Amino acid sequence: MFETHRVGGRAAAMTIVLGLTVAACGGDDSTATTAAPATTTTTTAATTTSTSAENVVEVGMHDFAFVGLPESVPAGTRLEVVNHAESELHELVVFKLADGEERKAADLAGLDPRGLETALGAPVMVLLAAPGGDQIAAIGDGTLTEPGQYVVFCFIPTGVDPQVYLEAAAQPQDGPPQIEGAGPPHFAHGMHADLIVE
Repeated sequence: MFETHRVGGRAAAMTIVLGLTVAACGGDDSTATTAAPATTTTTTAATTTSTSAENVVEVGMHDFAFVGLPESVPAGTRLEVVNHAESELHELVVFKLADGEERKAADLAGLDPRGLETALGAPVMVLLAAPGGDQIAAIGDGTLTEPGQYVVFCFIPTGVDPQVYLEAAAQPQDGPPQIEGAGPPHFAHGMHADLIVE
């Protein structure tokens, strides 16, 4: 059902990802410093298969963690996402950090929205999936080609209806979709990770 709600190209994806930082985090610093509920992140061995010399890593997206995302992968690895949540839409947004950037994803997650946007720049990959839905590749095809230090975030606001959000994101607009009653972004609950591409 969600496979028909494709995000409308790179511009819409950038609107979703970069704009969510400001809207989902709120316009003031109070949200950025609000304590998130305690979560336990369980990491399991990544599922890696080789097909035609291509490594594929399946990353499970749960409330609120990436499961199966290894600490490092070789260049050329393709990530695929599966959403195991009952009701939350999730995304895997990957940013390549600038040379010399020493901060980890957990440190960056504590920045105010403008600081976070400045530190992260533009994403190199955005993969989304609704619960039980197919993967939507909004930016890139999931392949990490360039070695370096990366961080992974989920910017989806807590509690939004997946179909309502995807439909709103597909509409032309300035900034992210404004969904009434949306909570803080998932990364505020700990849904972020570090990744090295070798």
